[in-house]
Amino acid sequence: MILLADKGERAKTRSGKLHFNVLDGLRGTAALMVVIFHLQGITVNFEHGRLWIPHAYLAVDFFFALSGFVVGYAYDDRWPAMGTRQFIVARLVRLHPLLVLGAVLGLLSYLWDPFAGSAQDSPARLVLAAFVLALFVLPGPMLANRWDDTHPLNGPAWTLLQEYIANLAYALVLRRASRRVLATLAVIAAAALLAGALKAGSLDIGPGWGTLWGAPVRLAYPFLAGLLVFRLRDRLPALRLGFVPLSLVMVAVLAFPALPEVHGVALNALYDFLAVAVAFPIILVLGITSETNGWKARGCRWLGTISYPIYITHFPFAYLFLNLATIQRAPSSILLPAGIGLFVFTIVFAWLASKYLDEPVRAWLRRRLGV
Repeated sequence: MILLADKGERAKTRSGKLHFNVLDGLRGTAALMVVIFHLQGITVNFEHGRLWIPHAYLAVDFFFALSGFVVGYAYDDRWPAMGTRQFIVARLVRLHPLLVLGAVLGLLSYLWDPFAGSAQDSPARLVLAAFVLALFVLPGPMLANRWDDTHPLNGPAWTLLQEYIANLAYALVLRRASRRVLATLAVIAAAALLAGALKAGSLDIGPGWGTLWGAPVRLAYPFLAGLLVFRLRDRLPALRLGFVPLSLVMVAVLAFPALPEVHGVALNALYDFLAVAVAFPIILVLGITSETNGWKARGCRWLGTISYPIYITHFPFAYLFLNLATIQRAPSSILLPAGIGLFVFTIVFAWLASKYLDEPVRAWLRRRLGV
């Protein structure tokens, strides 16, 4: 949603509702943690014990919780004046332009990677199929040098498929559900989340064909919890911690050291579950009730602006870095400055993509489609 600054430091959505600046800032913080996780993880083959932010993959679960809250806040009071079709179109307008950009970037990085050598030699028909399916955020065929990703041209796109599934579930069922029903569903989803974490040894599941079952498992609880937090917001304590402390808490949760298996119990799985089931809802509640102003408010809005663009566009560039590290075997003297430079580049690219592509395209689509 485009933010409209009022005379104070709070911003408003296009519908005139107050915007939660701190939530925007936290979303941006989590997105930056994902980028760091991917770039640094590439250099250590994603070995948990060597990662700077071992649990950064949980940022996805935080995004799902934010989505549940934001969808409820933005749309709960717009039914039945707004129909299901209008809701779906509005969500497509919000999310799909950058998704298409990510698919195009992914195709270009697969076809013209200067560091890949012959590693990316998948048949043209498979690459084309993966690209066409990516335009519709659908899983594609496995491609060479792309692990077993369900979305091989832009790995993080798997979460957007889940986002669309959640939006459909909201439009068709959850918007009518009472708080009691939502709470019951959340408890069931939490049990499935714990079982999935213990089965896999962590919640780093969902992006690959081998753990595809984990994608809806990771989606269900945080989205339901976020929607439930919105429905219960008037009964929640008004605790204020502020953006900077909450960001530090978020970073601490994601950067907590990887834990071993003890007596057959994967402690990493239990930690991941507690982070998603307990820590993230608390952070969400504190983010809702906290306010910020001055440079912090402006910083939060900026972080919110780049959060989705950087999340959905950084991976095609990370593939280049991956091949530089693994195929070209570049030394650390090259990888470190290249990684830092790429991190800065993805931030700048995300801002440019938002300002000069996403915002104009969405504005044009809103005018044409009347949403």
